[in-house]
Amino acid sequence: MAVLTTKGVTIEVESFYQKKHSSPMENKFVHAYKVTITNEKNCVIQLLERNWTIVDAYGNERNAGGMGVIGKQPELKPGQAHSYVSWSPMPTELGKMFGFYTFTELDSDTSFLAYIPEFQLVYPQKLN
Repeated sequence: MAVLTTKGVTIEVESFYQKKHSSPMENKFVHAYKVTITNEKNCVIQLLERNWTIVDAYGNERNAGGMGVIGKQPELKPGQAHSYVSWSPMPTELGKMFGFYTFTELDSDTSFLAYIPEFQLVYPQKLN
């Protein structure tokens, strides 16, 4: 599990290889990942946008982003956490992801970035 705290927001990410949706013979390696975002600030925050960088074993990068996460822009009170699961296909046995979320503090309308820790996407057979 990868964990990073930025400006009072802790982000934890855990990835899981999805054998059922993958096809190694076709260079298709699908990984799910669970993200938990915890507000450790003393104010209510709202997640506005996401920005991911996805890197394969050859160093090829692609960016993915947009409004919210899985169709939501959750508001988090102090001490509250929000979790969601998403997925990413990878054309190689190894890869990694990292990025950031844009939040706003609702009481002051101040925007800030919270960084998503880098985590690995690994085809389990590669570990042997």
